[in-house]
Amino acid sequence: MLTVNDSFPGPEIHVQKGDTVFVNVHNQGKYGVTIHWHGVKQPRNPWSDGPENVTQCPIPAGTNFTQEINFSSEEGTLWWHAHSDWSRATVHGAIIIYPKNGTTYPYTEPYEEETIVLASWYKADVMEVITDALTTGADPNVSDAFTINGEPGDLYDCSNETTYRLAVEYGKTYLLRVINAILNEETFFGIAEHNLTLVGTDGAYVRPATVDYIVIAPGQTMDVLVTANQAPSYYYIAGSPFADSIAPFDNTTTTAIFEYKGNYTPPSTIPFPVLPLYNDSDAAATFTNKIRALNSAEHPVNVPKNITRQIYMTVSTNTLPCPNNSCSGNSNGDRLSASLNNISFDTPSISILQAYYWNLSKDVYTTDFPEKPPTFFDFTGNVDNITLYTNPGTKVIMLDFNETVEIVFQGTNLSAAENHPMHLHGFSFYLVGKNKGNFDNATDPLKYNLIDPPEVNTIGLPKNGWAAIRFYADNPGVWFMHCHLERHASWGMDTVLIVKNGGTEATSIRPPPSYMPPCSKS
Repeated sequence: MLTVNDSFPGPEIHVQKGDTVFVNVHNQGKYGVTIHWHGVKQPRNPWSDGPENVTQCPIPAGTNFTQEINFSSEEGTLWWHAHSDWSRATVHGAIIIYPKNGTTYPYTEPYEEETIVLASWYKADVMEVITDALTTGADPNVSDAFTINGEPGDLYDCSNETTYRLAVEYGKTYLLRVINAILNEETFFGIAEHNLTLVGTDGAYVRPATVDYIVIAPGQTMDVLVTANQAPSYYYIAGSPFADSIAPFDNTTTTAIFEYKGNYTPPSTIPFPVLPLYNDSDAAATFTNKIRALNSAEHPVNVPKNITRQIYMTVSTNTLPCPNNSCSGNSNGDRLSASLNNISFDTPSISILQAYYWNLSKDVYTTDFPEKPPTFFDFTGNVDNITLYTNPGTKVIMLDFNETVEIVFQGTNLSAAENHPMHLHGFSFYLVGKNKGNFDNATDPLKYNLIDPPEVNTIGLPKNGWAAIRFYADNPGVWFMHCHLERHASWGMDTVLIVKNGGTEATSIRPPPSYMPPCSKS
């Protein structure tokens, strides 16, 4: 397995709000790799953002690349991960962003802090898993386990001697920084007989919400407080999948132990948290509907009100035909695919950012990504008469600097409908509305939350539903947008937003660094 500094998960990066960090990535693996700083806006500096062949080409094996990480308004927990093929399965770690000197958390300071990284475990070479799937056109094999801080836990027969244990003192409150680095499954997470209080998500504070469990999608981070206020004993921490789809998924549960310090007899049976069933969409919605921005004087919201650009975007799983019906995606010999507005993203062989900056775009991408579905139908109803075939292309969305943008993601019932964690690079955005069914442009905007919507970088698009986000296009550059379920991203559920320069040096993309990894397929 490919790891950073011999650790899984990888090393944590600790910064203060507004810092600039330089990371020299030495690739000692066997193939090209890139690193993305998930949720870091990187103002005017897409050169270090990391998605493969979008803002850079892979760092070739045996070489290194120094990336400049520019923190701005982020505060809380984010993370870094590989952004090439499926390397992020094992190449990832936490980013902890502390308040600036002279400021503090907008909640009672915890006794201690602990990072909880949820991840996937394969009894195989993960690169072979996705390479084989893309070669045959079939669904990739699911993972064999999930892990908490690198350990699968007691419910698997391979690891209970090394299950992760979080030692706590009675009466103390702990801040858990929870990161979902899992490849293809969203997660229900909880601690037996202990409430969790959500205080932050995706590097921003939220109004405290006390819950029995959280739902966290791949790409998301959540800060939760837990008080050790039960009888001193052992209590299971558990993460189980949320997968409301007919698509295959890893239906196993990872565990750790919330272990009180002191002298007592360990329980013969460790209490287990009550988590929702794997397909309980209503339980997931009940949790996500509680998330509101803190919206205080120190941490205000600034929701765009007057929208100048509205984009309506279907999110679908699809198929593509294969020569001589030679693929294994379905009984027709097609390959599995995915799309946004029926365009399946075709990753170019050179970086879109470099093509844009050096005016080479005509050979790399086109600017005609459709801003509404090319065909309207009952997206979330009976789709038996709607073709599953999609169209490959490298099409981007061009935005003027400082436009006020609304994107409405619309889930569809094509193929295998499910909840999609949609992620946008280069921005935090406001989730102003979501619901089941088809979006109604006349009535649904009337119900938007424009007062205290959460400011996030990844949202769960409900199965057969819609979600509306808003942001200011105030960060010039080339920014990837994609589903954070890795198999969907690999199939083309992606696009690129290019924000044009604003006319001054301070509102324009910075010049490239003196060295960028070379753009030859690796």
